[in-house]
Amino acid sequence: MQNSAIKNKEHYETLIHKVLSNEKYGQTANSSNDGEKGGRTKPYEEWTKEELYQEARKTGVEGRSYMNKRNLIKSLRNN
Repeated sequence: MQNSAIKNKEHYETLIHKVLSNEKYGQTANSSNDGEKGGRTKPYEEWTKEELYQEARKTGVEGRSYMNKRNLIKSLRNN
């Protein structure tokens, strides 16, 4: 990185790592692969509220027992 506009290489590397980690997490979280070879799962909108609740429980979403279906979906996508 000679003649680079980057002043703090360590800080830059940390930020890049964080962004790439978040991108990878987002791709995994929104993936339609359910973990089985060749498996597909339906979008959250097609899940029942109970299925969403159980997924939120596995993911550790706080306040899930007070959420409606739309809020469970939103929390699962943002968690």
